Amino acid sequence: MTAGLWDRETFVEKLRAIGVRGYHDKHPFHVAMNEGQLSPEALRGWVANRFYYQRNIPIKDAAILANCPVREVRRAWIHRILDHDGVSSGALESDSPAAALAEADVLSGESGAPHALGTAHATGNDGGIEAWLRLGEACGIRRDELLDNRHLLPGVRFAVDAYVNFARSQPWPIAIASSLTELFAPDLMTARLAAFEKFYRWIDPSGLDYFRRRVTQARRDSDEALAISLEYCNTPELQREAVRALEFKCDVLWSMLDAIHHVYFNEARSPVRPPAGNFGGRETAASC
Repeated sequence: MTAGLWDRETFVEKLRAIGVRGYHDKHPFHVAMNEGQLSPEALRGWVANRFYYQRNIPIKDAAILANCPVREVRRAWIHRILDHDGVSSGALESDSPAAALAEADVLSGESGAPHALGTAHATGNDGGIEAWLRLGEACGIRRDELLDNRHLLPGVRFAVDAYVNFARSQPWPIAIASSLTELFAPDLMTARLAAFEKFYRWIDPSGLDYFRRRVTQARRDSDEALAISLEYCNTPELQREAVRALEFKCDVLWSMLDAIHHVYFNEARSPVRPPAGNFGGRETAASC
């Protein structure tokens, strides 16, 4: 017998319960990071591997757009690509629509606020990927080390690639539901920023801009994704698939930290495959 359709409140409760029990802020590596227990080498390992996730976010979102036939949803979702890829200098010429949006943001003082449905969030910044590259540089990792995936661990690559393939292959409402880890991200970003400023003062503070901007962006994005999920996951089957999709996404994030924790926590080294070279040419502990 097929279970019935949940009301909106029950559906939201089911989704939020996933984060309570499975969001990656509870992973031992993440807990250690927020408690200031990571060595510089371990923190660099996290930054380097997390970059692979960051650079694949707009690819995941492009896959969702390609699968979605609903114009209103595409118009609402497309800003996520620009948020991470940034806007090219040519797109910000004085007579371009993107430049007009950017100027309006500056004049209104609301550059972090969402635009009307269907308009790009072109605020003149270089995007989240560039911000993460600057975080890497602030931590002592050259950007070429990040761009060529020199320190990428197999487990992290596998998890991120699985997430992108999920977005490509699943019905678009389910792929959008998998992004609802954003429901839990604003609090995580706030705590992460505070931890970095308190415990990791060797990092240039300008490199933390990614975290600062995501506090606002993640709240906006989660509200948007939740509204879409509530509207379009409108059958018992789709509701339950949405919950499973969010569980899958939490597993992806947890698996990434499993791989990083295995190699870098307490300067441990993987007996299977040690990292490919030292960060920025620094000497590191010998492999065990």
